[in-house]
Amino acid sequence: MKKDLEAIHLYWIENCTCELKKTANQAVKGHGNPKADIVFIGEAPGQKEDETGVPFVGSAGKFLDEMLSTIKLKREDIYITNIVKYRPPKNRDPLPEEKSACREWLYEELKSISPKLIVFLGRHSMNDFFPDLKISTAHGKLIHKKFSDFPVEYFLPLYHPAAALYNGSMRETLMKDFKKIPSILNKIEQIK
Repeated sequence: MKKDLEAIHLYWIENCTCELKKTANQAVKGHGNPKADIVFIGEAPGQKEDETGVPFVGSAGKFLDEMLSTIKLKREDIYITNIVKYRPPKNRDPLPEEKSACREWLYEELKSISPKLIVFLGRHSMNDFFPDLKISTAHGKLIHKKFSDFPVEYFLPLYHPAAALYNGSMRETLMKDFKKIPSILNKIEQIK
C-alpha cells in the first residue's frame, strides 16, 4: 500500500537523523502534485528554501518555472524535491553521510508518487542514483535502469538551473535538454 506524502513528511521530520537538521531553520519537504508523472530532484535547499520550507523558490526556482512554461507545464503538474531535506551551512555541497541520512525519506516520496520519469537537476542528485556518471556526458540522455523494489526505471539527468544561471552556454544546453521532456514522456508512455 502506498503511503500518503504528508504522513511520510511528518514521520521523517520527526525521525530524520541528518546532522543538517541542527543548523537549518526547517525541513524543506518535497512539493507539488502527488500524482505527478515527473519528479524533479535537486541537491539541497538554499537560503530562500530554508526560510520558506518550499523547494526551488530562489533564482534557480524562477528559472525552473520559466523552463517548465516552455514545455507547457506548471509547478502543480510536477513534484519537486531534493536529495537532502535541510540546508547545508553556507550552501556547501551535502556530505555523503547527510545524503545517506535523508535517502530513505526521498525513496519513500518516490515510491508514494511512482512517477514515470525522474529528472535529476545537477550532478549531486544524479550521482546519488548513478555514482559513476559525469553530468557533462550524461545530461540530456535518457537512462533506463530497473532498481529492485523501486517504482521508477526512467531517468533524465540535466544541469542544475543554478549553474546555468551564470553560464550562458550551459543555459542554452539546459534549455535544449529540458525541451526533450515531453517527447521522452511520450516515448515512456508508448513503452508501458
